[in-house]
Amino acid sequence: MTARKVAQFIQAQAVSEGAGVTVHRTIGTPARRNLDPFLMLDHFSSDDPDDYIAGFPDHPHRGFVTLTYMLDGHMLHQDSMGNRGDLRAGGAQWMKAASGVIHSEMPQQSNGLMRGFQLWVNLPASEKMSDPGYQEFSPEAIPEIAGNGVRVRLLAGEYGGKSGPIADPNTKVQYLDVSLEAGVAFSRELDPAATAFVYVFEGSASLDGSELPQHRLAVLGAGDSVELTAGEAGARFILVAGLPLNEPIVQYGPFVMNSREEIEQAMQDYRDDRLVQKKATMTGN
Repeated sequence: MTARKVAQFIQAQAVSEGAGVTVHRTIGTPARRNLDPFLMLDHFSSDDPDDYIAGFPDHPHRGFVTLTYMLDGHMLHQDSMGNRGDLRAGGAQWMKAASGVIHSEMPQQSNGLMRGFQLWVNLPASEKMSDPGYQEFSPEAIPEIAGNGVRVRLLAGEYGGKSGPIADPNTKVQYLDVSLEAGVAFSRELDPAATAFVYVFEGSASLDGSELPQHRLAVLGAGDSVELTAGEAGARFILVAGLPLNEPIVQYGPFVMNSREEIEQAMQDYRDDRLVQKKATMTGN
């Protein structure tokens, strides 16, 4: 096997979203506009309710999928099709915006830690105007595999003989939340064709001699495996991989299509209250 090396480091940038919530963005910044098939990665984390209690009021999406993973706290979801859910710590939400969704994401507690990730995954041109869908998975639905100083929460993909509940037939997304005790090594095979990245959010880790400090995304280069070793304080990180779509990406805020004309149509549809065209189905456990 050929172990992947770090091809690029991306320092997280503070960005204000929603009603003034600060998120820390890596993919989707001037340093890296996208990482096909991934369009954006936001990490949100605060123990001050004034930082996040205003939340993310109604806002539109078209042309992609949002994958939200809560580490701490919980968040209420409501959308224009009548779906409603309360995403708890350890749970995940997979929302296929596709032809159009307007939704809100609002923190429910008045104090305490709010922490998690939101990843945007592109849709192929053939599915950008398809029916939207909404899936929510409880913490209990996320398999956890532990042993020998390694703990993996498996959102998508396969590991240790188990499969994560989230499946994307277009990009074959893999999404692992990995915790390592001090000095413990972790390795995993990856599809050589997949785009992959690591984001350390607790402790520190090294990869092929490169130190991976907190809050800096490491884009992985070519290879068919990844090998990491935790630092003295242990490490916790997300490892994400997916097959690129290799299609044009034209983005304007919450709309991601394949041409400028499609973006202009999305903006017109939103102005004319025609963005939501089809009812989203809700599934999950």
